[in-house]
Amino acid sequence: MPTRRSPEELRSYRWFGPNDLRSFGHRSRARQLGLGPEDWQGKPVIAILNTWSEINPCHLHFKVLAENVKKGVLQAGGMPIEIPVLSLSENFMKPTTMLYRNLLAMEAEEVLRCHPVDGAVLLGACDKTTPALIMGALSADMPFIFVPGGPMLRGQWRDQTLGSGTDAWKYWAELRAGNITQDDWCEIEDGIARSHGHCMTMGTAATMTAITETLGLSLPGASSIPASDARHWRMAAASGRQIVENAWNDLNPAKFLNKEAFHNAIVADMAVGGSTNAIVHLIAMAGRAGIKLPLSDFDAVSRITPRLADLRPAGRFLMEDFYFAGGLPALLNQLTDLLHTECLTVNGKTLGENVADAVIHNTEVIRPREQALSPEGGTAVLTGNLCPDGAVIKHSAMEQRFWTHSGPAVVFKDYEDLAARLDDPDLPITADSVMVLQSAGPVGAPGMPEWGMLPLPKKLLEAGVRDVLRLSDARMSGTSYGACILHVAPESAVGGPLAFVRDGDIISLNVPERTLTLGVSDEELAARRAEWQAPKRKVDRGYLHLFLNEVTQANEGCDFRFLHHTGTPTPEPRIH
Repeated sequence: MPTRRSPEELRSYRWFGPNDLRSFGHRSRARQLGLGPEDWQGKPVIAILNTWSEINPCHLHFKVLAENVKKGVLQAGGMPIEIPVLSLSENFMKPTTMLYRNLLAMEAEEVLRCHPVDGAVLLGACDKTTPALIMGALSADMPFIFVPGGPMLRGQWRDQTLGSGTDAWKYWAELRAGNITQDDWCEIEDGIARSHGHCMTMGTAATMTAITETLGLSLPGASSIPASDARHWRMAAASGRQIVENAWNDLNPAKFLNKEAFHNAIVADMAVGGSTNAIVHLIAMAGRAGIKLPLSDFDAVSRITPRLADLRPAGRFLMEDFYFAGGLPALLNQLTDLLHTECLTVNGKTLGENVADAVIHNTEVIRPREQALSPEGGTAVLTGNLCPDGAVIKHSAMEQRFWTHSGPAVVFKDYEDLAARLDDPDLPITADSVMVLQSAGPVGAPGMPEWGMLPLPKKLLEAGVRDVLRLSDARMSGTSYGACILHVAPESAVGGPLAFVRDGDIISLNVPERTLTLGVSDEELAARRAEWQAPKRKVDRGYLHLFLNEVTQANEGCDFRFLHHTGTPTPEPRIH
């Protein structure tokens, strides 16, 4: 543990402490805010980065959440300063919040670096918010704690429990097939999202907060507390108290996060049956800590990690059930032989100490090790001539009959082409076909939207078909399910082999062997590559210009190249 710092060693002292004209200006403007020396003098200043927005239902309660964090900071003798940052509303931002994850990461880093703060509490929940805030805070290189927003209440329609996303996809297919009415559909719409909070399935939001807790960046048990539960407010206050202590001790996650901690995060991801999106985000987060996570690491961990959480979309239950079954600590307690339990966490204890006494209260929701749902994790990494830099598949959320499958490709050049031709009765598609979507990756879409769960043609739905093998360079909502191959890299827009697939080409998937192959000779692929022309950019200005020039591919985390960890710290701002 680091040595406790003196007041003069606090970062904020550079702004408030010296007896010069510039510090006079800082102190006088602080007084303009209604503050006095008793607020800042000899106290850590704690930034609360708040991603609240009126158009982000996942974060609708963050005004109150921030007040509880402030309460904890004040109780511990710190000075809280709430600072608003970009709110990434998964529901409403188009084409995808993934386009703006790096923008929030940049904002979080610079907001922390340029202000007189000694530590930070990050308020996030919605999918991309969690990795973005952590990426920025790691690059800012100061003590921080992440406070997750928590899952919403379970959905309900008549006697059916609804899970966000998962049951929307399910019942949309049934509506298109004519099995439920428009009135039924409207009732489902009214009952599927009943409170503030993020998705209550094990989608991307729940996966990322579980990963964050496993990395040691949140207090133990924080990730699964329902957003509406009063224990959530108490956890926020406890986080406020903890960050003050961490600011005094300079307990900085950028200094204690290591490769072993990210190994632990992958174990947690596989054991909960987490979202495929977690792979892209974990690679990016690790990159900000100077750690490389190749896709092979994810597959190696998946092969040895049993899936223990029976949660939708890969299982039956929801996050509220998971919390009352013991939550993440109870699950991790079953996996200590696979974890590096010596890794430090933000409460000053090791991961092993944090989960040592955790108990499973419902063995249907969280399985004991000897009753695992499957002997390996929820996600697999594929390689082959169609994805030289890898692809991913959530095989735990698909029918096993697709684990080994070959079929002719039905190619859509972009999503507009898909939408235009999907329900054409003359579309040459059968239940054995492989639907292929191009131009949906980081550059092609742009932003790599969650288009990977391609809707099925109406004629197949009416025939009783509910799944077809689907392939793209896009992502998929963590709440989704089905035989969807995702994150194909390199993407089609930069000349990856996916760009050269044609109707009728045979595509073969073998999940046990982790292969994805295109039944075309190397010579034919080379000929098609020679004929290929890169698509012209639709927009080339502003933030999108920066994004297209700097974004990396899915297997590299889709971060910006110029934000990668270089080993040389960014200097503190000059104060003159």
